[in-house]
Amino acid sequence: MASRPPSPPLGSKGYFPTPQAFERFIREETSDWASAFTLLDTIETYFDSHVDLLQRRLQKHGDRLKMKAEETFKLKDLSGDALENFDREFKNFKVKVSARMTKLSASWQSAKVVRTREKVSFFVGVMTLLFSALMFGTAPQWIHVAYTLLGCYLLPLRYYQYKKRSWHYFLFDLCYYVTILNFIFIWFLPSSPALFVACYCLSHGSLASAVITWRNSLVFHDQDKITSLYVHIYAPYTFTVIRHFYPLAEERFPALAELPHLQPKRALLLSGAIYLIWQLLYWKFILIDRRPKIESGERTTSFSWLLNDKRGVIGRALSSVPPRYREPSFMFGQFVYALLTELPAVYVLYDSSLWSGMYLITIFAVSVWNGGGYYVEVFGRKFERELEALRKELAEATARSGVSTPGSPELSSLDISPELSNGSLDLSPELNPQPDATPKKTQ
Repeated sequence: MASRPPSPPLGSKGYFPTPQAFERFIREETSDWASAFTLLDTIETYFDSHVDLLQRRLQKHGDRLKMKAEETFKLKDLSGDALENFDREFKNFKVKVSARMTKLSASWQSAKVVRTREKVSFFVGVMTLLFSALMFGTAPQWIHVAYTLLGCYLLPLRYYQYKKRSWHYFLFDLCYYVTILNFIFIWFLPSSPALFVACYCLSHGSLASAVITWRNSLVFHDQDKITSLYVHIYAPYTFTVIRHFYPLAEERFPALAELPHLQPKRALLLSGAIYLIWQLLYWKFILIDRRPKIESGERTTSFSWLLNDKRGVIGRALSSVPPRYREPSFMFGQFVYALLTELPAVYVLYDSSLWSGMYLITIFAVSVWNGGGYYVEVFGRKFERELEALRKELAEATARSGVSTPGSPELSSLDISPELSNGSLDLSPELNPQPDATPKKTQ
């Protein structure tokens, strides 16, 4: 048998033979038919390689199509209504999540202003307390100056805030009336014994006792509470210093030279007369002239606020009185309360620096106790309520999610971290407790 001729050379661009190889194959007449398999082997090798590559690509593409088909069939297993409900719930959930994130973002931005304001209030409150104590020990003659400067800062700010909230009728209460009278005596009429007696008695009576009856709190970060405490405690503090600790007080306040002791009946008569003037003005310009606004709920006063406070003793007592007698009963009760709270100042405090100091310490201790209760109890309750609301919201989101789409995280895996459970993590500014929605009572 003839020997098999050598395999034709490969081309430079793959497995396909070159033209020279084909010419050589044709010219060889002595070749037998078996030599023809050389060309067939070459063609088979070329096409097999490409077919194999094409099959692998088709296999990968088929696998992807199979996976998509399986996912599609899974969704098609749901009924038409179920699928429609799922799409609707999922879209609603996305809208709510988007709105929630927008709200949290806005709250976070606004909370920066809130935190700055609270830091300023905290700073002013702590530094005022420190300087007040230092002035009492080193320069008591500056106490009345500090009282005035604080009033020039805090009272206009309170007017602006209350006016913006339509609470400005509270600024006609007795405490602001007495504060203005105190400034008039200190800077314009320091030689008036009658005005000094009225200011001293009312400051140590209605204003100081309001810290107890209206639960004023020493909460440094809350500017509203700091202002209320200033109005009620700094007035008796200032007049106690003027009466007992001011060096050469008769030179700065000549009225003291005529008042070595108080005559109880005269003191109560003068302070009662000053009180009645305020009561008549309040009745005329607020309860009569502004009655339509008050009755419509457009404005709020001390009387309407107390009447709606069913949990307080005064609110329950007023509710038991017939409507037409409520205002006279309230005004008469206020007058009696003012006179009763002045009795310690008239009979004890004016003549005793020791008891005056003990009285101020007691009033201040009550405000500190109330402030501690606010931080521990009120903050704790508000945090607990907001945390529970957040848990419910997450639970509702999990319940509404129903069936999760392939590749999306399961909503049921959402949970509150341990830091939230023990309260060690600061929540969003929306959960941060803000000042109460009702104005702090200042009388």
